[in-house]
Amino acid sequence: MLESNHNKNFLFKYEAANPTGSFKDRGSTVEITKARELGVKKVVCASTGNMGASVASYSARANINCTIYLPTFAPPNKANQIKNMGANIVNVKGTYEDAVKLTKTQRAKKHVYLTGDYAYRGEGEKSVAFEIIDQLNWNPPDIIALPVGNATLLASTCKALFELKEVGLIKKIPRVAAIQAKGCNPLYKAYKNKCDHITTCKSPKTIATAIACGHPVDATQALSRLRKMRGITEQVTEREIIQARKELGKQGIFVEPSGAVSYAGAKKLELGKRGQQVVCILSGHGLKDPRVL
Repeated sequence: MLESNHNKNFLFKYEAANPTGSFKDRGSTVEITKARELGVKKVVCASTGNMGASVASYSARANINCTIYLPTFAPPNKANQIKNMGANIVNVKGTYEDAVKLTKTQRAKKHVYLTGDYAYRGEGEKSVAFEIIDQLNWNPPDIIALPVGNATLLASTCKALFELKEVGLIKKIPRVAAIQAKGCNPLYKAYKNKCDHITTCKSPKTIATAIACGHPVDATQALSRLRKMRGITEQVTEREIIQARKELGKQGIFVEPSGAVSYAGAKKLELGKRGQQVVCILSGHGLKDPRVL
């Protein structure tokens, strides 16, 4: 965990130190381990880039054939990372949801395993919350801010915090701030409008391509858990994302645009102004999408 140079109340959980440069490795290690346990010969995955690179890497280690369905808007660096792992890429002209639909056509095939933001991945991604609490010597922060794409990280973080409270390892549950890009904000809208269902964002448009998920897979349980813990939601503009990324860079922290979303949202919500301790999850390395914005 890194301390902010600008605000003593901010801490950063820098997920770029994971093997493939994003938080996705936390879920992939569980998901691909399960695939190997089941004797799977081939995995398929829809991804905007980070999950594809992660699944490709862990599949290579497990000697499992891997195919990634990748929308053409994915940054070239992520596509190159996937190719370097020996995975097959199917380029998809359209949205992330279009890529998901194509992977589901593979589900009925023998020995083909569908990977992505599903149950096993969520169990792996819980570890980010476990680590945050552990690194703070079991004294929970007041707020954990995180970016939301498919909402798996959000749902998993909430679940982890509930579990820690249930077994008595923490006495209070931090609030969670779920941040989306304004150009792709279906969960934000559902939460603000007190809806239990998601209205699909049919044409996501944001520089934060890693979270350009128009219909979050885990939105239903994420909404339920967020409400249970009186969570917070916010949306951030492209300008706010770019500014947050620049500010992190000036502190020696290089993130892709999606990785800056949590910090952008925390600043917009003015978290930490009343002395609260805020942990922002920075989800991916800047080399994933190094464009100068």
